Amino acid sequence: MNPGILKLYNIKKNYSVWLFWVLFNCCLFSTSFASSVPDLGFTIHKLASGVDGHTVLIIGGIQGDEPGGFNAASLIVTHYDILSGNVWIVPNLNFLSIIKRSRGVYGDLNRKFDKLHPKDPEYQTINRIKKLIVDPKVDLVLNLHDGSGFYRKKYYDNLHNQNRWGQCLIIDENNIDAINFSNLSHIANNTIAYVNKNLLNQKERFHLNNTQTKKGNKEMAKTLTYFAIKNNKSAFGVEASKSFLTPKRAYYHLLAIESFFNQAGIQYKRNFKLNEYHIKKAINDNIQVALNNRKILLTIENVRKRLNYIPLKKNSKIEFQVNHPLMTIVGSGDAYSVFHGNRQLTRLSPQYFDYDFTLDAIDMIVDGYHKTIPFGNIVTVKDNFIVKELKDHRVNIIGFTKKGVSNESGLPVTKQNIIKRYSINKKGSIFRVEVYKSKKFSGMVLVNFDGKELSGFNVAFKQKSVNQTKNLF
Repeated sequence: MNPGILKLYNIKKNYSVWLFWVLFNCCLFSTSFASSVPDLGFTIHKLASGVDGHTVLIIGGIQGDEPGGFNAASLIVTHYDILSGNVWIVPNLNFLSIIKRSRGVYGDLNRKFDKLHPKDPEYQTINRIKKLIVDPKVDLVLNLHDGSGFYRKKYYDNLHNQNRWGQCLIIDENNIDAINFSNLSHIANNTIAYVNKNLLNQKERFHLNNTQTKKGNKEMAKTLTYFAIKNNKSAFGVEASKSFLTPKRAYYHLLAIESFFNQAGIQYKRNFKLNEYHIKKAINDNIQVALNNRKILLTIENVRKRLNYIPLKKNSKIEFQVNHPLMTIVGSGDAYSVFHGNRQLTRLSPQYFDYDFTLDAIDMIVDGYHKTIPFGNIVTVKDNFIVKELKDHRVNIIGFTKKGVSNESGLPVTKQNIIKRYSINKKGSIFRVEVYKSKKFSGMVLVNFDGKELSGFNVAFKQKSVNQTKNLF
């Protein structure tokens, strides 16, 4: 068995996806572990329709303890088609703070846009996002937040007052000197009206919060949106209430985003219904990691809290791809932690092998039909499967045993004769089929007895690497 990980994305084929990853230190590890904290840089996803139009930049995760915002931004990447205009998304601006559930590991990132010392650990992050904001193609900027309570212009009670930030749209002033979208208050009020027509509860109304930053609001003068409008970019802060669970926060963010799309003339299509149930389902939909040139694929939805004996390559960095922008892997002690946003989904405990590259697929009989399955793929099985015998290779079906048998090729296997606790998912339906040549690891295939077809891993991003580290947590 083995721990490994991959980072990838399922972006529609007519999107232009530009990624700027500085995700991890690209250093090697063996069975000893480095003590440095990996660099988790943000990613940029450019969704281009091919039809001329405005460009909206969406930013999530500027503060790591606000999952409504960064999950909503991520859903635009993974579940929306842009049919006209362009949408650029940074779903994980403060990725380290996201996985550590911190507002800001090195202080509040949203207070570093005015003056910042070059030795600040987030200096490069700020410079990168500033360059993106001032890009001539960008017309409108949305900064997604989750705020406490419910904003009101006057004090009503402890949760509803002028010092709360939830359920509001933030502007720094009414109008700016911009070529497009200069009337901030008009645009904001249109969005507020749109959101308030689609409330889940009438007590959850949005309000406009004009911070009038130019008049001397020193705190807001340090923020991303104020930096944007100083550079003649229309910019808005969207705040969903922290009183809600993440799917409801994301619901209100997506309502607001779609209103801005409509006002910017951006046509779009999403592949789920806009309600809490389907948002929660979409957030967790078909998330996977692939490791070491797709020798290994792991489905992460409903994964067990720990996966043991994942076969990793000796004396080498772990390389991975993911199919979701909030997925990442970090080394932690003697294992690897797999994160989806601020949730640690599983830990991978490694077992180290030299790798065999003479084989890249296996032949199987699945429910009576012959199939050739490349490593790093999933095959759905209704009743039984057989891995056909391989010359000079040994098959190990994790959780299946037969007395006196060390090579499990050629044997019929059903769900009933695999031990459930060895599955990779809590439901007990997905199992690992590993192949070895002598003492070398050749690759892995997953068999799925769930009956539900799981889509394969569509590699669209550059492969990343990570070293083990003891001091991240």
